[in-house]
Amino acid sequence: MYRPRLLTPGPVELHPKALEALSRPQLHHRSDAAKRIFLHAKAGLESAFHTQGQVLMLTGSGTAAMDALVHNLFSPGSRVLVPVQGNFSERWAKIAAEAGLEVVRLELEWGRVVQPEHLEAPEGPFDGLLLTHSESSTGALNDVRTLAQAFKARFPEALVVVDAITSLFVTEFELEGWGLDAAACGSQKGLMCPPGLAYVALSPRALEHLKPRGFYLNLAAELKVQSSGESAWTPAINLVAATATVLEELLPQLPEHIALKKQQNEILYAAGEQLGLRAVPEVRSPATTCFYLPEGVSYAQVKEAFAARGATIIGGQGQLKGKVFRLSLMGYSDLYDAHAVAQMMR
Repeated sequence: MYRPRLLTPGPVELHPKALEALSRPQLHHRSDAAKRIFLHAKAGLESAFHTQGQVLMLTGSGTAAMDALVHNLFSPGSRVLVPVQGNFSERWAKIAAEAGLEVVRLELEWGRVVQPEHLEAPEGPFDGLLLTHSESSTGALNDVRTLAQAFKARFPEALVVVDAITSLFVTEFELEGWGLDAAACGSQKGLMCPPGLAYVALSPRALEHLKPRGFYLNLAAELKVQSSGESAWTPAINLVAATATVLEELLPQLPEHIALKKQQNEILYAAGEQLGLRAVPEVRSPATTCFYLPEGVSYAQVKEAFAARGATIIGGQGQLKGKVFRLSLMGYSDLYDAHAVAQMMR
């Protein structure tokens, strides 16, 4: 018998430390105890992003972090380049357009990755580049470090903003060290906590470029209070406590954890290839394993087969809906889990 498992790229299997934190009595978010927990989580996140700037916690999903970054770093009419090669890079383009930015789309086949030469053709000037590190709709991993260097060689004053929602804690990531200016993440992915928190990382350079807009997602308002352990509005303080507790255990062993995620993903791809399945991504992200459905097999059939073994998987989005299925061991799991999932596939 298989125990019920979430094999989706969010929400994910929860870390035991997150479950422990969530079982504690309710804290009042303005209490001294809550402030200490808030600052502890904030410091841990800044270490995880490798930034000398600030990480802000917002109550919302990763999309809230993306929305906040676009609205607070750019003004209506700002010109941004958005490579679109999956559903979540498409989301960058939609958010930017809604915010009144001039969006220049760079259309790529879904499953492909962005190459530095792709950034050479569009005519500038540009105020920013919006990138997706791990495109979990296709399982592709972009080399955002190289892309940032190539873009800034042409437009040194522009900001490079990255969706790190399914890459942080799953693969290597550095903010300033990679030439990135800001990044978004969420609690329900590599950190192995429930949905409900958005993390916004701002480099020192991004802090200098803040153009605060909005009410609830106004980053200038959050900056004023988060350094003292509070937030402008009522935070999901229980999730902040879970964040702090998981980070205590995860950060000291982060390189080993990242190596595990890579090995797990390789095991799943190897199992699929033995079955004759075709992988979707050109460069594989450890966050998501994505295969094209075999000819004559529907996603509903694959989903039902996994469900019969107690596992929940997910299908394709956008252009890939009905064409692919996706698995993820981004949550709390070990090598035994990877081999067990590989066995389910058979």
